[in-house]
Amino acid sequence: MRFRTLAASRCLAVAQHFRNFQTQPFQACYSYSAMTASSANNSSSQPQGTTLADLPKSWHLTSSLPHDPQYPTPADSHKTPRDEIGPRQVRGAIFTWVRPELQKDPELLAVSPAAMRDIGLSMSEAETEEFRETVVGNKLWGWDSGNLTGPGYPWAQCYGGFQFGDWAGQLGDGRAISLFESTNPQTGVRYEIQLKGAGMTPYSRFADGKAVLRSSIREFIVSEALNALGIPSTRALALSLLPHSRVRRETIEPGAIVVRFAQSWIRLGNFDILRARGDRALTRKLASYVAEDVYGGWDKLPARLDNPETPAETPEVKRGVPKDEIQGPPESEENRFTRLYREIVRRNALTVAKWQAYGFMNGVLNTDNTSILGLSIDFGPFAFMDNFDPQYTPNHDDHLLRYSYRNQPTIIWWNLVRLGEALGELLGAGSTVDDPSFIENGLKDEKAAEPIIARAEKIITQIGEEYKSVFLAEYKRLVGARLGLLTHKESDFDQLFSNLFDIMSDLSLDFNHFFRRLSDIPIDSIDTEESRIYHAKVFFPKDYASTTLATVSQSDGQKKIAEWLAAWRTRIIQDWGSIEDWGYSSPDAHSESENGSSPVSPQRDQERIKYMKSVNPNFVPRGWILDEIIKRVEKGGERDVLKRVMHMALNPFQDTWTGDGSGYQGDAEEESRWVGDVPTMGRGMQCSCSS
Repeated sequence: MRFRTLAASRCLAVAQHFRNFQTQPFQACYSYSAMTASSANNSSSQPQGTTLADLPKSWHLTSSLPHDPQYPTPADSHKTPRDEIGPRQVRGAIFTWVRPELQKDPELLAVSPAAMRDIGLSMSEAETEEFRETVVGNKLWGWDSGNLTGPGYPWAQCYGGFQFGDWAGQLGDGRAISLFESTNPQTGVRYEIQLKGAGMTPYSRFADGKAVLRSSIREFIVSEALNALGIPSTRALALSLLPHSRVRRETIEPGAIVVRFAQSWIRLGNFDILRARGDRALTRKLASYVAEDVYGGWDKLPARLDNPETPAETPEVKRGVPKDEIQGPPESEENRFTRLYREIVRRNALTVAKWQAYGFMNGVLNTDNTSILGLSIDFGPFAFMDNFDPQYTPNHDDHLLRYSYRNQPTIIWWNLVRLGEALGELLGAGSTVDDPSFIENGLKDEKAAEPIIARAEKIITQIGEEYKSVFLAEYKRLVGARLGLLTHKESDFDQLFSNLFDIMSDLSLDFNHFFRRLSDIPIDSIDTEESRIYHAKVFFPKDYASTTLATVSQSDGQKKIAEWLAAWRTRIIQDWGSIEDWGYSSPDAHSESENGSSPVSPQRDQERIKYMKSVNPNFVPRGWILDEIIKRVEKGGERDVLKRVMHMALNPFQDTWTGDGSGYQGDAEEESRWVGDVPTMGRGMQCSCSS
């Protein structure tokens, strides 16, 4: 029996600026010491790394889950002529064994030093021929091509997905091929190493299995940039040009391969395809694999909340629940599969909150682009917000704005409801989930199905409230931190957050520039209305008056910002003024110290500025910058520009890069231009899904 689709009314609706979210007060304070800790990208004290040959490798996924029956062994796939491995329907399988296509004269364009370090490789390894051949798939690890044997072989995953809200059928890794899983010898973290653009697979559908240089450059840079910002993301290790590959998209473009890695590439779409095909056994097997292998065990998953109806009252969930323990009353009792669902939901709530706080848009949030680990994944027409517009979508094919900035929280929940439906039987089974009759037969008839369906729907609805709570708490925390706040007050949401975003929208101010430029304003310089109006000019681009942005005059706009700065100054004084500074704490909005100085001492204000700059990037890879880099690499033959932009992406919070005392030498003029006002024609760029 098919598990019925939940009504649309059960899905979460998120209004502009998230004002329709209602939750209990968020009590957590912000950790100033944690936020100002040294950057994880500073590798000076990190181990030097190992060689590619000595890097521990494994093939857990392919040894644990069922393979494509057309190729019962890797040898069967390897013996098949490569050009005969093409699109077809694959059933009863999670993956297909398939090797990358051989590439002639590949050129390694760039590597990410942070990715090399996190995988556990020495930087010098990137200079070896072995590395260069591995990152395009010419060298296979774990496989002896002569004897047709070995512990492992490359593979491509089978999954489906809802695209723009409609079921799209079988999708899968149409041009992505995983090579092996690697484990960092120092950290013990395991990653699945994958090539994108490596050739045709059974999941290529009507495509060619290739990737163009344009989209590969974009993914290479943004994957590492998001990670450096603290936003969960798949990663990028290396980028290679394929000089003999010409790829037809809107035009003929050069081909490329980007090496990606993640702790898992499993998506919600992996479960979608199994639900569509009614494959109950494989749904259970895949869910168990995710819990046991990807998450590290059932006991690592979050327990039932003390009161699921009021999730904000349980900000920290408990873990360590034994695998077979059942929690909660009969009508909503939770088994281990519910705990797995909760973990996936919570992780995605945290990630989308980070997207909203930093103005990042994926552009194509289909269920096959939604990770079970809550990672930002599969970068097509993505963008960072330029001038603030909640309705902006970077995807020029998204005519209904389904994947616009303001809709991202709603759409991720919509996707998660689809996952809940795919897991519906397992969620609704409650304490009977391990009964032999249920495992074998599932829902026998409508009468037997009703209580299971009712329980599953209740659980999904309750976890939906949890999604809202986790999202809002993280969103408030991050926006508060970006504004320099150390504590949170319920009034902040309306008086600071919403008012600020209204002003940004009305004046079309640049989203990330605003926060970074706010960081630099000394508190003692905005103690009068006149001074606040004066300093408000820093938020306007130099060409504001001559562009279509100017629906409000700059002078009127500065007055609006000045009013907001007065409220912001009050909160900064409350959080950063102290007894040690001036003999009192938590001064009110208008109080000044007895000697006429600011209620926040110069030393404390410098700490506040440093704190804000540690969370407000000076550099993000905007669309116009990526466009420029693509042209310079593809048309101009430049290579070093990739190294320079990667250095900035990995160190986004610095004031400067060239001449910063680290010994790094870049291009100071280029850096200044990339962090300055966005060119008029570069604002709000859109691109297609074609890559």
